[in-house]
Amino acid sequence: QVQLVESGGGLVQAGGSLRLSCAASGRTFSTYAMGWFRQGPEKEREFVATIRLSDGNTYYVNSVKGRFTISRDNAKNTVYLQMNSLKPEDTDVYYCAAKKARAYYSDTYYPTGFVEYDYWGQGTQVTVSS
Repeated sequence: QVQLVESGGGLVQAGGSLRLSCAASGRTFSTYAMGWFRQGPEKEREFVATIRLSDGNTYYVNSVKGRFTISRDNAKNTVYLQMNSLKPEDTDVYYCAAKKARAYYSDTYYPTGFVEYDYWGQGTQVTVSS
């Protein structure tokens, strides 16, 4: 089992920045990738970004490219999401997720579907005012 705890959400004006953190504990050695998703009321959970823990390579949804940066600190078992130039449409609950390594994955594989992840945090609210 892997436990995930998010922090860093809050209220910010449009154009501002926030940094989300996701601290992992438990059997973290078996984790292949960590991801961030977001979900608003009556919306499906949307992929935001993912990072492969072995090589640090990242992948983003187009709407956040150039504004958000996902990174990891392996020594602290923590993944971050730096969010800059925030827009009101970025308002959502943000969730951290972990995907277990089960098999060989190609270098082009990035898990972007919420069903691909095994563990989830409780979520942290991000609100961007206009």
